[in-house]
Amino acid sequence: MPKTLPVKENEGYLDAMSLRGKKLALLVAAAPDQPGFRHGMRIAEAATAEGVDVYLYCIDDAVAGVEELAATGVKLFACADSAQRRHLPMHPRATYAGLALLSNLIAATDRFVSFS
Repeated sequence: MPKTLPVKENEGYLDAMSLRGKKLALLVAAAPDQPGFRHGMRIAEAATAEGVDVYLYCIDDAVAGVEELAATGVKLFACADSAQRRHLPMHPRATYAGLALLSNLIAATDRFVSFS
C-alpha cells in the first residue's frame, strides 16, 4: 500500500505552486449559460482572492456576460467586434479592443488559460 503524506509534508510543494503576485490571462469564449463561462468566472474569482493579477478577455458569445464578469474585480477586456456584432452596449468597467490586445496579454502574463 502506498504511503500517504500528511499535509504538513506537502506544504512546501503547495507554496511552490502558488501564483500569488503572478499575472494570469484568461480567455472566455463561451456564452454565459455554458459551463466554460462559469468555470472561467470561478477561476478568475479564486485567483483574484489568492492575490493573482487576473486579466480576462471575453470574445464571441462571452461578451454577453461582461456585466457579470465585471463583478469579479478582474482587469476586464472584451472583443469590440464581438460586442458590435451582437449589438451590445459598452460596459464602463470593460476595455473594448481587438485581438492584438489579446496577443499582448498572452505575451505579458505568466499563465494563459482558455475556456470555450
